[in-house]
Amino acid sequence: MSLNNAPDKPQGAETRQPSKAERKARLLAELEQQRIDILVSSDQLLDAISPLETGWQRFKLPIYAIGGFAAFRLARHPRGALAGGRKVLAGYMLYRKLKLLAKATT
Repeated sequence: MSLNNAPDKPQGAETRQPSKAERKARLLAELEQQRIDILVSSDQLLDAISPLETGWQRFKLPIYAIGGFAAFRLARHPRGALAGGRKVLAGYMLYRKLKLLAKATT
């Protein structure tokens, strides 16, 4: 045993560094495997989300219409939207405080 607690090398065994061509071939093979893994994962993802995608297609037009209507009203009356936003923010902050208070009392 050497001083650094590493096992001694067996007699006659040479540790040869791989050449550039060998390293390049190994890295290219690894890249190819990663590409294959990405393709397989993307196919699995598409299969998993296909029910959600079909459901989204059914609601896409009404959501766009409601969003357009809201944007039109916001452009015509921005103060009402700001007041509503403040109320929503205040309600959220109140909810967080009550949740924290309930957690502290239990």
